[in-house]
Parts: sequence; C-alpha cells; structure tokens
Amino acid sequence: MLALRSLVFSMLFYAWFVVSSVLATIISLVLPRRLPGFARFWSRTWLSMYRGICGVSYEVRGREHLPSGGCVIAMKHQSVWDTCAMFAIFERPVYVLKSELMFIPFFGWALARLGCIPVKRGTGKGALDTMVRGTQLALAKGKQVVIFPEGTRTSVGQAANYKTGISHLYAALGVACLPAALNSGLYWPRRSFLRPPGVITVELLPLIPPGLDRRVMFERLVNGIEGAAQRLCVNSRAP
Repeated sequence: MLALRSLVFSMLFYAWFVVSSVLATIISLVLPRRLPGFARFWSRTWLSMYRGICGVSYEVRGREHLPSGGCVIAMKHQSVWDTCAMFAIFERPVYVLKSELMFIPFFGWALARLGCIPVKRGTGKGALDTMVRGTQLALAKGKQVVIFPEGTRTSVGQAANYKTGISHLYAALGVACLPAALNSGLYWPRRSFLRPPGVITVELLPLIPPGLDRRVMFERLVNGIEGAAQRLCVNSRAP
C-alpha cells in the first residue's frame, strides 16, 4: 500500500505542479498582485493531498522567533518538500535558488515574478553580489528570504557542508538571521520514491542578532541548525 499511495501522490503532485505553473504565469501577467496568494493556495493544496494520500502532515514550532516584516531565514535542506511548502508556512516568502530553475517554462517564469533570487553557481563574488542585491530588495518589500546555506539537499544522517555565503549576506546587509531546522528527509527522502507517513516538523530557532563577527555567526548558525535537525529526526513521531 505504501508504494501505491506514493505513486498516486507523485502523479497528482506533478500534474498539479504543471497545471498550476501555467496558471501562475497567466496570473502574473493579468493580476500580478494575486500571484503570492495563488502560490499560497498551490502550496496548501498539494500539502492537503500529501496528508490525505500519504498520511504526512506538518507542524511549525518556534513561530514566536519569526519577526514581523522582512527577514532572512537560513533553513536546513533535506527534500523537495522544503522548496514547495514555505509558501504555505510564511506570509511572503521568496527563495534564493540556482539560476537554472528560472529557465523552466512557466514554473521559472512564475518564480521570477514572485521575486525569487536566482544565483548562478560557480561565479564567486558575482553570485554573492547578486544574492545581496536581491535580498536587500526583497527585505525592503517586507518579504521573507529563504536560503538553504548547504546549497543542496542532504540526506538524513549525511554530513552537512554549509557554504559561507550566508555569513557574507548577514555581514553585508547587517540584518538578523533566523535559523530553521526540519526533518522532512524522513518522509520525502532524497532519491527515493516512497513517502512513508509521519509528521514533518519545522522548528524556527532564536534569531541571530546583527553585528556579530562573521565566523561567530556562522558557527552559531551551523551548530544550531544541525543540533536541532538531528534532534527532530531522532524524536520524529507518527501522525
């Protein structure tokens, strides 16, 4: 039954993904102010399908740490879930993402219209400067900028390799940073077809205030996220 439920969900998820990408592009051209609301509706819809078919729900802890208005959120990255669920969890999220995603027909165009920040890998300082400018613009509009400091998904138990770009962004803009841990990799494993039931937990950790030394900030960020993510994975629970 697990394989069948996983198959049905995958088919519906990607079908909804295609249809909604086209709709989002049309909305961005005709009613651009409605696009964030549609992104939230899209995310809540597939999350409901995920819960109904696979028995996977989610919870968010530590919302008291989320500041009002724009902020930078540095998040653990374990699965596709992380890149699709934040539109339902936060009010006005945008992602820092690899520039290749922006070239996907309809989907990439909609991400661009939402204000997501594309970064071209391997361009060094140019990529950092693009990230800083894009984040600064998004914060000025009151958006939550979600960045995955590992740069790619890591499986549960896999050694993490955090990139220092997040500390560069923190220092360049002089802003607070909100670390976030999760355990989505247990229920939407990387390179796995099966979607076992359970409760995905997103935990927002205490804000890292602006003004710290970059190395101190980076160490605090990595230790905080990794410690919380390991705890969430060990203490995972059934729905």
